[in-house]
Amino acid sequence: MSDCAESPPPLLLEGIAQFNRGEYFEQHETLELLWRAEPRDVRRLYQGILQIGVAFHHLRRLNHHGTVYMLTRGARYLAPFAPRCQGVDVEALLADAAAALTEVERLGPDRLADFDWHLAPAVRLCPP
Repeated sequence: MSDCAESPPPLLLEGIAQFNRGEYFEQHETLELLWRAEPRDVRRLYQGILQIGVAFHHLRRLNHHGTVYMLTRGARYLAPFAPRCQGVDVEALLADAAAALTEVERLGPDRLADFDWHLAPAVRLCPP
């Protein structure tokens, strides 16, 4: 996609920084502004990152269904943009989100508090 060759917009960079600091609610607010304003297909990239972040907001609240749903749905939005788009290492984010999902499913709803937060992904930027 030609949109993927573009530099990441400032709101994307802000949302990624919030995501990586574990500010999952805040990253949702930031990326939602970007997603809603973008008419092109690249909006699904923003939506996918947003939803992966929201999954970890749900995880903090021990909402198993919400965590699984958002990890799964976010990955579906991101997949067409792999391996990278607008500087985002989409492939790595997908792999990390899949590993987290595997662990969430292994733990199940009753043991979600035992999640190893080292498995929470970071959104990585590729060097230009």
